[in-house]
Amino acid sequence: MISESLVHKGTVQVGDDTYEVLVFLRQDGRHIAKTFFDREDVIINDGLSLEEALDRHHRLLPLAIDSRRIVEDFRQRTV
Repeated sequence: MISESLVHKGTVQVGDDTYEVLVFLRQDGRHIAKTFFDREDVIINDGLSLEEALDRHHRLLPLAIDSRRIVEDFRQRTV
């Protein structure tokens, strides 16, 4: 397993909700941005730099959140 060190902690606003974004530096030099919804549900984006990982995460997090909501709505309708 590759070790990670926390190098950045921030938030991003998506709609009316605020999400925590943690960025870790791996031993291999890559930066990994993570947002945890729960222990086993994590959005992860990576990049060669802190800025690249954050940029990807900020662009893709709203899509990931919307996708989760669509799946949740679908599951509730089919029950």
